[in-house]
Amino acid sequence: MKILVTGADGLLGSNLIRELISRQYEVSALVQEDRTYITLVGLPISIIKGDLRDAKSINNACSTIDVVIHCAANTSMFPPRQEAVKRVNISGTQNIIDACKLNKVKRLIYVGTANSFNSGSIDHPGNETNAYTATKYGLDYMDSKYEAQQLVLKEVANGTLDALVVNPTFMIGPYDSRPSSGEMILGIYFKKIPGYTLGGKNFVAVKDVAFAIANSITLGQKGQCYILGHENLSYKEAFEKISSVLNVPALKFKLSTGLVRFYGNINSFLGKLLPYKPKISRELAILASETHFYSSQKAITELKMPQTPLEIAIAECYAWFDENNYLKKST
Repeated sequence: MKILVTGADGLLGSNLIRELISRQYEVSALVQEDRTYITLVGLPISIIKGDLRDAKSINNACSTIDVVIHCAANTSMFPPRQEAVKRVNISGTQNIIDACKLNKVKRLIYVGTANSFNSGSIDHPGNETNAYTATKYGLDYMDSKYEAQQLVLKEVANGTLDALVVNPTFMIGPYDSRPSSGEMILGIYFKKIPGYTLGGKNFVAVKDVAFAIANSITLGQKGQCYILGHENLSYKEAFEKISSVLNVPALKFKLSTGLVRFYGNINSFLGKLLPYKPKISRELAILASETHFYSSQKAITELKMPQTPLEIAIAECYAWFDENNYLKKST
């Protein structure tokens, strides 16, 4: 069976491709023309250069493919409103859908985000039945991922496409070459994070997400969504786990919600005036002060998703950073 993975050189894509190879699938990786892909070097895969915004290149990429796994996305959150984000995440997904239909692809697996469902509390975590409520944050990234998800589900409802949606939470693991979630680990290692906020989120080993997605090629119901997560942790608890694995002192300073939001407001203001892209904007400061907890019971049951302890994922991420010299420089 021939599988095409978009966003193949990202954290999830790099782990997913290795999982697919281990299952003897014939894998093609779609990467951007101008991107280096160090996490894919030496793997027995076909590299296809293309752009989600170019319908012709996407049609060509899907021409002999049985299953498309669409991981690629523009994840930029500053400025909060960006046409570039919508072009990739919405128009790009429409191009994927059209190419799948044109080439009679057997299944499309769309990788969304858990934020497409309202989160819950530690006792009553959010699940796939919850409505989308994240428009309040004013982030095109979140809004566009939800809109793209709805495009996929609409095609299934119309009977024109076999597709399902997977919705990962906050993934941690190896092959994070352009550090995404790994920035949290590097930040603690280099002592760049001053303390912990009062919020929290759901954390998951990226290899578990890759395993569940590979399973969804043959498991899972079309037209369904599956939240792929594991541990609901406060940031204090998550940072303690990271510090323990890295063998560095745990963060002791509790950052008040008011202080965090003030910092985010200042950063956003400066980001509008200067050629400066803040890591903590006004919107991200709000998110960091809230809890976003989810249940993955549906994916555990239907996709046979593993639940690897977060400490293992942290250790694998740390080991990969160490092997690739990320720990010899401050990022």
